[in-house]
Amino acid sequence: MKTYNDVYIETRRALRAAGVEAFGTEARILLAAAADKTPEAFLRDLRLYPGADFEPRAAEYLRRRLAGEPAAYIAGTWEFYGLELEVNPSVLIPRSDTEVVTEAALDYLRQKPGARVLDLCTGSGCIGLALAAAAPGCRVVLADIDRRALILAKRNALRLKLSRRVLALEANVLAPPARQLGEFDLIVSNPPYVPTGELEGLDVSVRDFEPWLALDGGEDGLDFYRAIFARWTAILRPGGCLALECGEGQSEEVQRMARASGFGEAAVFRDTGGTERALAFRKPEETETKESESEE
Repeated sequence: MKTYNDVYIETRRALRAAGVEAFGTEARILLAAAADKTPEAFLRDLRLYPGADFEPRAAEYLRRRLAGEPAAYIAGTWEFYGLELEVNPSVLIPRSDTEVVTEAALDYLRQKPGARVLDLCTGSGCIGLALAAAAPGCRVVLADIDRRALILAKRNALRLKLSRRVLALEANVLAPPARQLGEFDLIVSNPPYVPTGELEGLDVSVRDFEPWLALDGGEDGLDFYRAIFARWTAILRPGGCLALECGEGQSEEVQRMARASGFGEAAVFRDTGGTERALAFRKPEETETKESESEE
């Protein structure tokens, strides 16, 4: 009879042979889920012998992963900014790149206790919930067009015991905001930004499993940024912050949109690969706007 460690070694080898980059991490995630344990508890119990249903379930999870299905969807949870979130195929899997825009937003919240925050295109709720957890005084609205995503985001708020300060609402970023939303001190978003023509060329684990609704940014990948600047910055309070994640090579054009909309220079945040991954803009105070108008 095999121990957990025996199955772990076999799974690592199979994932490594298949070219899975993070084969060790993914083996732990898959097998912990198969054992109905946390990854930490699974590692602690490696020398133990599992129950009879563990090996068949582990084999099925490995088969699904080798067929291209992401480990996060198989396990049903994924870690983001130190939080364990529920995920499913109705939402994108939170990535470490998105922690960059989360940190950019937190830079503002540290100076603005009690801020009202809007997380546009929230998906699993990962950004908004991370902000709510890290800035206990803030109040957060999670907004998405997909009702399935909102149901999941609500479950994550409950899971993290943040639902008292977090509200999930249906909203279409490509349409004007509803009046009842009110105004916000911070708007943060990781919008769809993959150009439509590039969707078919994505890795199979993304193309065939993650929701295209959350990926497709239009012909040039910038449709949602145009909509945010044209419509949603109107509900950002003067002096407020707009923090946006963007794709590789999109930073310059998004900054141009911001300048055309009256925003100042961006604070630029790079990911571990050096890509300009997040941009933070301050909306001018009303006095600044009046002064610039009088100078003209």
